Amino acid sequence: MTFQGAFTALVTPFKDGAIDQDAYRELIEWQIEQGIDGLVPCGTTGEAATMTHEEQGEAIRICVEQAKGRVPVIAGAGSNNTKEAVYLTDLAKKAGADATLQITPYYNKPTPQGLLEHFKALSKEASMPFFLYNVPGRTGLNAQPETIARIAREVPDVIGVKEATGNLEQCSNLIEQCPEGFIVFSGDDFTVLPLLSIGGHGAISVVSNIAPKLMSEMCAAYRAGNTAKAKEIHYKLQPLNRAMFIETNPIPVKTSLGMMGKLETSFRLPIVPLLPENELKLKNILKENGII
Repeated sequence: MTFQGAFTALVTPFKDGAIDQDAYRELIEWQIEQGIDGLVPCGTTGEAATMTHEEQGEAIRICVEQAKGRVPVIAGAGSNNTKEAVYLTDLAKKAGADATLQITPYYNKPTPQGLLEHFKALSKEASMPFFLYNVPGRTGLNAQPETIARIAREVPDVIGVKEATGNLEQCSNLIEQCPEGFIVFSGDDFTVLPLLSIGGHGAISVVSNIAPKLMSEMCAAYRAGNTAKAKEIHYKLQPLNRAMFIETNPIPVKTSLGMMGKLETSFRLPIVPLLPENELKLKNILKENGII
């Protein structure tokens, strides 16, 4: 499998308190038809933090089954508990995922050595390719480039990183210090194109839930050397990028998919529906940009 381009951090449709399998399969199929390069179930956008382990395994299995090998699947399987991360990784492996996404342990705030040991243990006990996920806005911990570079050198299963600091200087230092071939995905839709320009490989994207074609075309245009087209799409996406974060992710993007008729707009506590005034703003932005 090739890990480059636009990967969608999939939402998880719920209905009557359970995963809406039909809506999930239809969403995955639409994503592939629209030209998405890969799929990432059970991440932050997929509300994995509100799901049981059994549900996470089910969501990953459905995604792999529906993808049918047409695009790679990177399954969210991280935890702040190393044993739990091992267990979730085993579930992802059994479901047939191509790789996993492993968040830096949140709340615990491990030292750089603690991060290294966490990922070493994961690799030893549940070996399969994985991407480290650095998102300090969610975890309270910013894994520095030298720490990630050390993990990349000492843990053979780590093949890349989802870098969600939004800090291009840090991203540049990261790419400079990591081994050749280490895959760097943007975890911030605002910075996908700038990151591509300094050696990044693509995005694990929120906005591609509603605009998969645009995000995949932007990444493809840049790879083909058509920087003018890539820049044009970047600015076309910016209003949508802003709209996806008018409240906590995944509230706006899931609401958008509901407005598009792709799923029932249903969340799990502590995630709650969009405020009415923001729902009106979102609807107007989606209309103005041809999404609905």
